[in-house]
Amino acid sequence: MTIAIDTFRFSEFGAPDVLRRETIELTAPAAGEIQIKHLAIGVNYIDVYHRKGVFAAQLPLPSGLGVEGVGIVTALGDGVGNFKIGDRVAYVGGPPNGYSTHRNLPAARALPVPEALDSETVAALVFKGLTVEYLIHRCVPVTKGDTVLFHAAAGGVGSIATQWLKHLGATVIGTVGSEEKAEIARANGCDHTIIYSREDFKARVAEITGGKGVRVVYDSVGADTFAGSLECLSPRGTLVSFGEASGPVAPLNVASLGAKGSLFVTRPSIAHYTADRGQYEAAARNLFAAIEAGIVKAPNLSKYKLSDAVKAHEDMEARRTRGSIILIP
Repeated sequence: MTIAIDTFRFSEFGAPDVLRRETIELTAPAAGEIQIKHLAIGVNYIDVYHRKGVFAAQLPLPSGLGVEGVGIVTALGDGVGNFKIGDRVAYVGGPPNGYSTHRNLPAARALPVPEALDSETVAALVFKGLTVEYLIHRCVPVTKGDTVLFHAAAGGVGSIATQWLKHLGATVIGTVGSEEKAEIARANGCDHTIIYSREDFKARVAEITGGKGVRVVYDSVGADTFAGSLECLSPRGTLVSFGEASGPVAPLNVASLGAKGSLFVTRPSIAHYTADRGQYEAAARNLFAAIEAGIVKAPNLSKYKLSDAVKAHEDMEARRTRGSIILIP
């Protein structure tokens, strides 16, 4: 049985206007899949990377877009025993078909949503929150007393990370693009903010830390900050490069890491930190518990109709949004 759905697809890589709204027939879920009706859809910078064809392993075209959402289970494929019709689930990952009223999804990517959490909050937080969870709990575990530098501290991931890091007892230094964003970062628990458009963040980090540097830098900006981020590390510190909003990072001279203090560099992906179902579920439980306890709250939320997905991308790339972006079908 098929149903007619509204969705966004693209047939070439490029600017937001390559996205096209279409009405298509969605087939019944295959074995191991569930079908969901979306309640809210998360928009993430990885969607921009997919749309532009940034990754070496580009999506085969034509393609859908979107890897995060919350919805109600409406149909089950063969072999699915851990969900039932009517369950509310969230997901991160799977084939990029999230910008749609309905979709089929591997049941292995679905997560039960606690009754106490509303759908828009979960859609705003689950991808970014699971990203923060693996970054600060598993990639480089942060403990009380650590000093960290987090770039783009007022963004969707940065806002969540700042809250959670502060709860862990870390001293958080955050870079931002304006005084308005500095206020947001401070409200989320940032101990020190650096407006990188008018300050040398390397010099400010040295000043703040008394020349010692930080144990870890979390950098999603990429080309504009990578080299400077290395300079901010204390000996044996770690640079976690998890994005490239300003462009790809230049090739790295590995020998320089020794000269700078036996530094570590990692380029993690949420795909590898949630590939194991047990770890995926445990990370979600950790995140949902943090949300329910008020440790992590949804940052400034920008809502768009699903039909305005192109506008959402335009605003995100022009940095006209703050916090998280969701689409409402």
